[in-house]
Amino acid sequence: MEINRKSSHTGTVVSVRGSVVDMRFAARLPPIHTLLRAGNEQQIAIEVLAQRDARHVRGIALTPTQGLARGMAVEDSGGPLKAPVGQAILSRMFDVFGHPIDRAGELSDVQWRSVHRAPPPLARRSTQSEVFETGIKVIDVLVPLEKGGKAGLFGGAGVGKTVLLTEMIHNMVGHHEGVSIFCGIGERCREGEELYREMKAAGVLPHMVMLFGQMNEPPGARFRVGHAALTMAEYFRDDEHRDVLLLIDNIFRFIQAGSEVSGLMGQMPSRLGYQPTLGTELAGLEERIANTDTGAITSIQAVYVPADDFTDPAAVHTFSHLSASIVLSRKRASEGLYPAIDPLQSSSKMATPGIVGARHYALAQEIRRTLAQYAQLKDIIAMLGLEQLSPEDRNVVARARRLERFLTQPFYTTEQFTGLKGKLVSLSDSLDGCERILRDEFKDYPESALYMIGNIDDAKAKRKSSPAPKAGPKPDTRLVGKTPPGPPPEKPTAPPQPAAEPASATHDA
Repeated sequence: MEINRKSSHTGTVVSVRGSVVDMRFAARLPPIHTLLRAGNEQQIAIEVLAQRDARHVRGIALTPTQGLARGMAVEDSGGPLKAPVGQAILSRMFDVFGHPIDRAGELSDVQWRSVHRAPPPLARRSTQSEVFETGIKVIDVLVPLEKGGKAGLFGGAGVGKTVLLTEMIHNMVGHHEGVSIFCGIGERCREGEELYREMKAAGVLPHMVMLFGQMNEPPGARFRVGHAALTMAEYFRDDEHRDVLLLIDNIFRFIQAGSEVSGLMGQMPSRLGYQPTLGTELAGLEERIANTDTGAITSIQAVYVPADDFTDPAAVHTFSHLSASIVLSRKRASEGLYPAIDPLQSSSKMATPGIVGARHYALAQEIRRTLAQYAQLKDIIAMLGLEQLSPEDRNVVARARRLERFLTQPFYTTEQFTGLKGKLVSLSDSLDGCERILRDEFKDYPESALYMIGNIDDAKAKRKSSPAPKAGPKPDTRLVGKTPPGPPPEKPTAPPQPAAEPASATHDA
């Protein structure tokens, strides 16, 4: 009887303007967030966002509105948009409606829950702080992530946000005992398809769920796919008491979709054209990502920064919700220092002696101090040359350059492009390497020996296996040769070797 009452509760389309649909209901108005269905096969989904008056509601379409016309019937589904939860969703790929898009058959044995849920109350939240290792040197040493925290990867277009996020998935899913949920908001379908195949090949798909609201979909679908992913994450945290790793690519597209929805609904735009409700909408999503007494949701989010402007409202509002901010630098990317993380702009609230320990904290501070001094000296070097620096400053420059190269790392996800085998480095090995570089243990090594290696012992192997580069890279030998007081006699003897080789080559030619 209840089903008949719901199905008989219908309205009429009054106007269609792109994704915005106005509808008239003669009887009871559907509440906000109710999902309405229209079309010959009920294929058009509309979410109610405003009640205009006693008879009219305005909604945003979550599907394309082709074929929708004035006078068509609209049916009240009787509830909000829902997402499937349960063990059966593992290893599957979904759209915003919970429909499988991996061609692996229909779902069975699942519950359906509303995507609009309140964050956990403060009484249920956990206050423990624990470091979450990623196997990436520069992150574990300088920007440690929090288990159950929120980390953001900030950067403009093409600096490596998605590559870094994919590498974290590869490193963590293997030894992460909980469930991993990947949510693609407004991203390319190619990236999702590649990720699906990689996770399947790695054998970690049975512990993963993927949701996609692709960039070709209407703004309403892109705006709600993040809520659907969180509903699934909350099920594993609260009902199955498991830890969840939630990966979102890209949170800026969520804000952008909200801006489009706001504009379509006729709201007055705020600063730089963003929606006036930006802070509220982002907080509604971010506050659901939390630690509780039953489990933790650890979130890593890529954040596109428009035009590399970190004062953009989207970046500013996102910063305030995060426990760690990893800033990617276009300048470092152009120098070939990958991952292109800026150690001086990136920060983490976990980098305190009480959490990471006194040795780790002291080392991280010393590394930052060395890199900051090098950044200040770069202008002097550019204008006057390295020779004008004091011996002490030259030592600082040499250490900083070796640290920069040691903190690069070959990734598993880029093996096919770089030809370098990916490396996973433990935190103890990363700290040990940085400490030995700061003690000048590798001052006689060329910088190239420290570039794109795993732990510090790989530098010795790299130096032995390739003796030619010792005298090859001119900037490296110039820097390293000038650092200690002893090598000046050796310095003139190093260049003749490379000079002699081209001479013999020309004779052969």
